[in-house]
Amino acid sequence: MSLWFYGYFNPAYLLIIIASVCINFTFYTLMKRMQKQTMLEAVTENDELQNMASASIGHLKKCKPVMVLAVAVNLGIIGYFKYMDFFIENVNAIAKTDWPLMHIVLPLGISFFTFQQISFVVDTYRGEVPTYDFLTYACYVTFFPQLVAGPIVTHDEMIPQLTNPAKKHINWNNMAMGFYIFALGLGKKILIADVFGNAVNWGYENVADLKATNAILIAIAYYFQIYFDFSGYCDMAIGLGKMLNIELPVNFDSPYKSLSIAEFWKRWHKTLTRFFTRYVYIPLGGNRKGKVRTIVNIFIVFFLSGLWHGAAWTFVLWGVMNGIFVIINRIFKKQFDAMHPALGWMITQVFTCLAWVFFRAETVSDAIKVIKQILYVDFTNIDVNILYAFQTSPLKWLLDGTPVTRSLPFIYVGLYYIGALFILLGFKNSYEKMKAFKPNWKNMIWAGFLMAASILSFSGISTFLYFNF
Repeated sequence: MSLWFYGYFNPAYLLIIIASVCINFTFYTLMKRMQKQTMLEAVTENDELQNMASASIGHLKKCKPVMVLAVAVNLGIIGYFKYMDFFIENVNAIAKTDWPLMHIVLPLGISFFTFQQISFVVDTYRGEVPTYDFLTYACYVTFFPQLVAGPIVTHDEMIPQLTNPAKKHINWNNMAMGFYIFALGLGKKILIADVFGNAVNWGYENVADLKATNAILIAIAYYFQIYFDFSGYCDMAIGLGKMLNIELPVNFDSPYKSLSIAEFWKRWHKTLTRFFTRYVYIPLGGNRKGKVRTIVNIFIVFFLSGLWHGAAWTFVLWGVMNGIFVIINRIFKKQFDAMHPALGWMITQVFTCLAWVFFRAETVSDAIKVIKQILYVDFTNIDVNILYAFQTSPLKWLLDGTPVTRSLPFIYVGLYYIGALFILLGFKNSYEKMKAFKPNWKNMIWAGFLMAASILSFSGISTFLYFNF
């Protein structure tokens, strides 16, 4: 059913994910056999403990070429589908060549399931993966709730659940909680993120016409859109998993409550941060090789994080900006820690909002134009097109038949901006709600209302922000 779910988007790309699963399981099986053979040779010697230690080292040496090949194949697959046109564009720009673009349609969720499998083969090389059968492994990789938008799960937190007989029966408490969290996620996506998305789409299609007021509104709108969109998807994944008695890791822990950029990256997209920490930052030496090397390692991680998000210089610059700010925060940690919490929060959120401009803009040039427009003291009235964008929202009935006036945009648009900020800062996040959840009438009615409102408000067109991933 997970494969059917994936194939619904484009049946042709089923071959890619199936091939990826088969290739990685083959590498896994090969390394497990090499590990077993090395251990069998060790126990035949007299000094078993000493030989077991040397066997472990020998296993790593023998398996290393297989692991390197497995990682290279995975990166090659994602490199071809995701970055080939980006590579050709840059070669053409630098070398003044005219190579035609391949116009490859990006397979859905390829970055998520590829990184998941890279973690699996690396853990296998390290001797941390037990023996799994092919069907269980395939289900782990293709599990539909988190397949196309994460979170990025590891084998040790997922596969034992898939093989646990106790989880193969309906648990009505989990079903109720899962439905509740799914409804919260769907509400975030449809009722909040997509509404801001309408304004954002208009703004970035008309960058040249924006003035300071509207540029600020568009930048803040995307600040809200990307949070409620991505957080909503992760809530829906967690909710669907819960209905099936599968616990998925929390990916968002109120990141917009962060008082520093370092704290932000401990709360935002936690499973991606975990991946880069385990498989890039620590292998590079982490913070164990001096201050300069630590700074270089942090920069590399954020550069790669930006590139992972999309094949465009806008994503790379976004990653570099965050990396530089994290480095500055680390160097001047005492000064940042001494700040009043309100000032620390404000600096972090303003930076995050401005950095999102590069993440969303089609080109670096467009991003710079928006930033310049924000910095220019050229305030004007809210553009009526922003109001029209919000008229497609769930509260459009407020404006039906109402003539557009100068005061109306401030009232109506302000309702969404202030409401979104209030939800972010004044309410418990989904993880906290799960811990306090009780299957009662109040929660059932609230979940039912969110589901009904989302379905009735859905226009049939919904932006999928993570297609680039």
